[in-house]
This record gives sequence, C-alpha cells and structure tokens, in this order.
Amino acid sequence: MASTNPARGMRDFLPADVRKREYVIGIIKEVYESYGFEPLETPAVENLETLTGKYGEEGNQLIFRILKRGEKLGEALKTARSNVISDDKGRSGITSEMWDFEKFTDLALRYDLTVPLARVVANNKNDLPKFFKRYQIQPVWRADRPGRGRYREFYQCDVDAIGSSSMVVEAELIAAVSEILRRLGFEDFIIRINHREILRDILDTASIPIEMQTDALIAIDKLDKIGTDGVARELADRGIDETAAGMILDIFEQTRLITESGKDVNRTIVGNLLNIVSAEVLGDVGKILQYTAGHPVFIDPSLARGLSYYTGTIMEITVHDLAGSLAGGGRYDGLIGMFGKEQIPACGFSLGLERILVVMDERGMFPPEIAGSTPADVMVALWSDETAGESLKLAAELRAAGLRVTVYPEADKLGKQLKYADAIKIPFACILGESEIAEGKAMIKDMRSGEQVSEKRNEAATRLKQMKNG
Repeated sequence: MASTNPARGMRDFLPADVRKREYVIGIIKEVYESYGFEPLETPAVENLETLTGKYGEEGNQLIFRILKRGEKLGEALKTARSNVISDDKGRSGITSEMWDFEKFTDLALRYDLTVPLARVVANNKNDLPKFFKRYQIQPVWRADRPGRGRYREFYQCDVDAIGSSSMVVEAELIAAVSEILRRLGFEDFIIRINHREILRDILDTASIPIEMQTDALIAIDKLDKIGTDGVARELADRGIDETAAGMILDIFEQTRLITESGKDVNRTIVGNLLNIVSAEVLGDVGKILQYTAGHPVFIDPSLARGLSYYTGTIMEITVHDLAGSLAGGGRYDGLIGMFGKEQIPACGFSLGLERILVVMDERGMFPPEIAGSTPADVMVALWSDETAGESLKLAAELRAAGLRVTVYPEADKLGKQLKYADAIKIPFACILGESEIAEGKAMIKDMRSGEQVSEKRNEAATRLKQMKNG
C-alpha cells in the first residue's frame, strides 16, 4: 500500500495552515506595494543552464534536476550504455561517464527567485522601466536536509530593485522588510549587514590566496550554525592555513564581544576595520546606516551569505530564538549581465515565509480571528429533504448580505447538526423548519452562548451581523 505521507521535506497545508499563510502573505504584499514594488511570477521549471553556476559549489548540489523525457532520454541512455565495458571474464562495469547526470537532465525546479528575475530582466530589458522594482511570492525547491523551519519546498517572498547602485536602494529594502516584521508582531529582530569587499579585505589581510577565498567564505557562512570551532575545522579541511584561520576568527570574535557590549556598536566596529577595509566601502556602509536610522541595523563583518552571486552589500535578519535567519539578501550587480551583454545593478531581500510562520506559531503571534478562524460565520441546518430547497435559498440570501455560509448536507437529527457546527467552531446556526417556513421566519442560534432567537427571514442577515459584531 502506498504511503499517505507527502515526500520528505514537503508538506500538506490544512485549512488552518493556509489561513495563517494567507494572512502573512497579505501583509507582505500590502507593504511591498506601498513601497512601489510590482508583482512578478516566473515558471516553476527553468532550463538547467539558467541555474547552474549561479549559487556556488554547495548551491549547485542542491538543485532539483529533472530527467530528460521521451526520445531525448532514450538517446542519453543509449549513449551511456555504449560506455558500459566488460573485463576479460565478461563482467560488465559502468564508467563514470554513464553517471554524468548532466547528460540525463536538461531542466530543473526553481532554486530561488533571484536568478529567474535576472533572466527575466535580461530577456525583457526594453519593456521594463529604467528602475524596475518587483516583488515575487512563489515556492522554490532545494534538495536540502529537512529540519526545524527548513523544507525542500518552501515559499520565498522576494523584493528587488533593479537599475541603481545608490545605497538608497538598500535602505528602502531594509525599511520595507522591517515594516513587514513589525506589522506581524516581531519586535526583537536584528538586521545584520556586511559587504563582500569587507570580507575580501579581511581574507586578504589574513593572506588567504584569492583562489581559496570562495572556500573560506563557504565555511564562514556557517558560523552561526556550527560555531567558531566548527568553522575552524571546516577551514582546515578546505586547506586554509591555521594561522590565517585564527586571524579571521579572532576578528569575528572581537565583533561578537563588541556587539554583546551594546555600546556604540557600529562606530566601534567601523573603527576596527579602518586599517583593513577601503574608505569607499566603509563609506557605502556608513550611508546605509545613516539612511536606516531608527531600524535595528548592525554591522557584522562575519556575515558571509553563501550564494556566490553577491557583489556588494549583504543583509540578514535574525531573532534570538531561531537558528538561521528570517530574511536575507544583498546586492548582485553582476548577475543580470550573465544573461545579456549589459551589466545592470541590482539588490534584493528575501523573507523566509516558513520560518516566520514557525516563530509566529510558537509565540502565539497570530490575531485571534486568524488563529481561531472558522470556515463559515453561519451554518444553515437541513430540517428535512422537503425543506432543503428553502434552506439553500436562505443560505444564498445570507451570502448575498456578505456572510460566509455553509449548509449541512444531510437531513439529520438537529442535535447532531448543531454538534457538528460547534466542533468546527462555527459561531451561529440558522434553522429553517416547517413552521419557520410557514411564518416567514428563521431560527438563529448563537453556538457560543446558547442564545436562540426567532427572526423575520428578510431580517435574518442583519440580525446575524449584529450578533457577530457583538
């Protein structure tokens, strides 16, 4: 018998889950649009070549590849079989070429929303405004190890600004994402910012060769997940000199101590970087801090973010009781140029919907009307098969007045029908028996208090609204 569980790392969303998701997405859309961002959607499936080479070594390994189909797959298999070799005893073996998966795949599930955006901009440059601001809320897929708040299929809520190198872009993105989190009820979030050139300058100061710096950044990006000792081990495994690794980690430890002190954090960290980082880069970071005054923005030189397409500012939002981040992003001025002839500056921020939902559920942050919401305001009971037509008409009348109405589908015992309404937390029941039909009335029962009133049928909707609003 087939398993009834969804695939590992995937989930079913029951009605209560969907209502919570729609509540959060509704606020995200409202805020993004208030900042002038427009909606965009892209296909779930991209050409494999669109995605590969954009996310770094580890990212490439997490792309969900799709097998070729029909004749193309047949041809690939035929070629692979021709590479099967036999030894002098007639035993067959399979060459490494046969397991070259690139030959069997040509499409992939969308890994993120940023690379598809870059493709769209490059493909539609003449149809888009000079400064293109878009938001996109769609699922992405990663062949990752599932964990708390981490899934193989999950929604990203991206907001990006294309066409400007000004630090005003970063400031607007930070402001928009901060407003969303505050409206959702988050008050303890921290926005950490860094710059890829700060990281490069730190690595240069530690005398790490350019060809090894990408490996170093991949390890540093795991600092908040595996700690200083774990990063030190990974740096060693990647061939980074122990002295150089120690110098890098010492700089990051100084940053941690400064941050924990809480005293003039940004000024102190900038002062520590003056002899390491260029004045131009520190000037850009200083502008972001100036433009985002009033938001909890802090410089963190250890912030790396593993995606290889970042070129400048990188940003991440964390809360104290969740490993990893609620949101992240940065500037990727070289990505769009990979799909066209022209380099176009770009910067974006991505909210992790799943992680936001996890924290809000655990903290009880959803409003009562969302957390305890029901499928309908009213259930119309079915007195008998003969009265079913009138019950359906009454339901239509109540819906026309703006109420959410469900009809009990069977002529069952009234007590059983009311018990069902109570079980799914419908606050009101409307009963239309033979006597009510004859008198042009409807019986309304408040399932919360037990109060029951008889009301003229043409005034039932008004009375229900009054009772609903207290």
